[in-house]
Amino acid sequence: MGIKNISIFCLLIFGACTSQEKIVFRPDPESKEKPARTVEFTEILETQDGAAAENLPDWLSRFISGGIQEIERSVAFGDKFVFIGRNRGNNFTALRQWAEGFTVYHDFPRLAAIRIENRMISAATLYPDDEYGEYFEALIKQASDAEYPGAVKEETYWIKTLLIRDIDEETEEQPEPLEQYEFFVLISIGKPILQSRIRSLMADIQTTDVPTRAQRAAVNRVQHIFFEGF
Repeated sequence: MGIKNISIFCLLIFGACTSQEKIVFRPDPESKEKPARTVEFTEILETQDGAAAENLPDWLSRFISGGIQEIERSVAFGDKFVFIGRNRGNNFTALRQWAEGFTVYHDFPRLAAIRIENRMISAATLYPDDEYGEYFEALIKQASDAEYPGAVKEETYWIKTLLIRDIDEETEEQPEPLEQYEFFVLISIGKPILQSRIRSLMADIQTTDVPTRAQRAAVNRVQHIFFEGF
């Protein structure tokens, strides 16, 4: 699958350790990952409908205020998993072409893989490669290359925002606010359909290295609880 040159902000960046010895971390079990804030409603200058934030579609208002989970709590998407493709910049034409060219066949697998990766990481108590062994990397790669029948591109929408930039460290001056466009692509897929697909992917993973007893136990555990908080 090709990756667009325009930066897609939905991608998770996960840093790799360059030393010979992996860094092991133990996440705080009490902490909860908060949904990434897209933009403040007050920063919206214009929308696809030519008006300010009060005329946003319900799904986008929910996403801005509470993330993916807030959309999935709505009546319209209560029986579905929801994914959002996002892209921003100042080239409106290029962004519109990206949104129009976004397809569930080529682009949705990456969104699914990112969400699967996030869930695997949140369920781990160690560095994921230590927790799951080769299974972790193999699953994410398989999820990125898989097909997901039943995924639907529901809607696209754009907004124009005023981006307040950080103070320049060298000049200690505040740059002028930057006007940007942000495009959103809403994708949905039935919960039973995606759950069945992911369970199938997880069951079919084959690794070269033999996992340790602890890694086998961790994989079995995450398979059992995977959709709790997915």
